[in-house]
Amino acid sequence: MNSPRRIACALLLATLLAAPVLAQQKPAAKPQDGIFAPRDEAAGDQSWTRFRDRLLEAVQQRDKKFVLGVVDRNVRNGIGQPNGLEEFIRQWEPDAEDGPLWRELPRALHLGAAYYSHEKMPRSLCAPYVLPRWPKNTDPHGNGAITARETALRAAPSGSAEILSSLGQSIVPVIDWEVADSDAGIKQKWVKISAQSREGFIPEEHIRSPLEHLACFRKSETGWRLTSFLAAGE
Repeated sequence: MNSPRRIACALLLATLLAAPVLAQQKPAAKPQDGIFAPRDEAAGDQSWTRFRDRLLEAVQQRDKKFVLGVVDRNVRNGIGQPNGLEEFIRQWEPDAEDGPLWRELPRALHLGAAYYSHEKMPRSLCAPYVLPRWPKNTDPHGNGAITARETALRAAPSGSAEILSSLGQSIVPVIDWEVADSDAGIKQKWVKISAQSREGFIPEEHIRSPLEHLACFRKSETGWRLTSFLAAGE
């Protein structure tokens, strides 16, 4: 990972994993043979699926009014940062066409969501599912979850490199979180992992650290509200 990403991971871990999980939360399932199947615990809630789809549409259209309109007025903004919309706007830069809000929020929402809680946060629906369902006996720093249904493990960071094997949704050890494509003219980033007794590379969009950005929502009388979304480097 690059430096800001490492900072984000450390802060997110401190905020969301340091506190003991409340008793009502279901224990995370242990991976069987490395399998880590995706979860979408609110898939049957039509109010959530409609809201998520509308929010994704708003993000795609850079509809700042709608997106900021669903942010809770007391949204949590990370360790040492004040709660509230003003700080949220400062961190996420919604006025910038390529601001981090427009990149990171859809990355979280396109994956399934799971319910999550700890002593500093009431039960919330959080996306993606990776951190809420992460096995307690697995190091969150040195591993990642393959979120793609199938991905090719390649011998080098290149789409034309030899395919060593095909991998499914699982937890794998990560050697390097950010590797540039072997062709300097290609913007694709790769993650170097260890799997099936060999090392190789998979596209960075096919794997997720449990310590990356987590968007949490709660349903109120007026609908779903974004109550927590920790920013990179904050």
